[in-house]
Amino acid sequence: MKTKTSWRDKVNKITERELVDIPEKMQPRFGRGKMLIPRPVDIEKLIGTVRKGRLVTKTELRRKLASDAGADVACPLTTGIFLRIVSEAASEDFASGRKKIAPYWRVIGDKGELNEKISGGTELQAKRLSAEGIEVVKKKRGGKLVVRDFEKKLTIL
Repeated sequence: MKTKTSWRDKVNKITERELVDIPEKMQPRFGRGKMLIPRPVDIEKLIGTVRKGRLVTKTELRRKLASDAGADVACPLTTGIFLRIVSEAASEDFASGRKKIAPYWRVIGDKGELNEKISGGTELQAKRLSAEGIEVVKKKRGGKLVVRDFEKKLTIL
């Protein structure tokens, strides 16, 4: 019988960072240079530095990952995928009784929007942020959940 790989195992599975040339199709957005393909464990570690009541954008997370690795940019696609893996592992850890988990709910979009693709979706993220004193509201257009005055709560990593 084959067992399902845990999210924690997925976080720890990728052991090497990878630096690649920025793909040609991404050069109009990022220019030429080196792109980091980060490890989930690096994302988890960085998120762990964001204090209660503070927030970090996905762009700032990628900037710091790239800077630490000596790259020009971190891949937005793999960073997003690995952020989801980290969030699922944190939820798994919490469910198993672990108290200290990566505070993935403190990662938001560049315009203050909540992340639909993390563990528990935007509702759980809003609940966790509200518990930390961060106000979440629905946008009038589109009804997306966003953090009110998020700029005042941002952290530079």
